[in-house]
Amino acid sequence: MERVTGIGGVFFKATDPSGLAAWYAEHLGVPVLEWGGAAFQWHPMDEPERAASTIWSPFAADTKHFDPSPKPYMINYRVADLDAMLAQLRAAGVTVDDKVDESEYGRFGWAMDPDGNRFELWQPPAGG
Repeated sequence: MERVTGIGGVFFKATDPSGLAAWYAEHLGVPVLEWGGAAFQWHPMDEPERAASTIWSPFAADTKHFDPSPKPYMINYRVADLDAMLAQLRAAGVTVDDKVDESEYGRFGWAMDPDGNRFELWQPPAGG
């Protein structure tokens, strides 16, 4: 059975993403980067030599990136084999997007849970 290997990111809608990011930087010390979010670095317990990250990012309140979910947030889950995970979800009757994105950051797919939450699945690039 395919399993989630970690949280890849937490994304949420904000009426003023840059202002909210600045608030989090000032009051909580969130290390906001030039692109408006943060990348928290860590090392997997079972592979301490490998670096990994979890992304934190506010999105514009009118973003369509979370559609068709009406929820104001989306969680990104790390997976080892995106294709196998998507096939497993489809076989279980889960609503899975047909689209898969590939970039230098890895491979991404999306699905919906029974409560109407869109979630993102991320297969990091080799070594990521």
